[in-house]
Amino acid sequence: MAKFMDVHHGMVGITAEQLRAAHQADLANEGAEGVHFEQAWADPSTGDVWCLSEAPSKEAVQKVHQASGHPADEVHAVPLTV
Repeated sequence: MAKFMDVHHGMVGITAEQLRAAHQADLANEGAEGVHFEQAWADPSTGDVWCLSEAPSKEAVQKVHQASGHPADEVHAVPLTV
């Protein structure tokens, strides 16, 4: 499966608890699309949130986020890692 990094904007003031709840919602919904969310990060001051996942496609990542109630603004393939 491929790796993807997605970005959410506009989450200014997000707390660790809110980030954890959003990530847990993604984990609860990921199986339907064959996605696995590995990690999430946030910057409360800018409102940006980033999620790293393994998935069959960008569309699958977005479907899980939509089902979880927080669609991504951007989804990027990550073809190279070290």
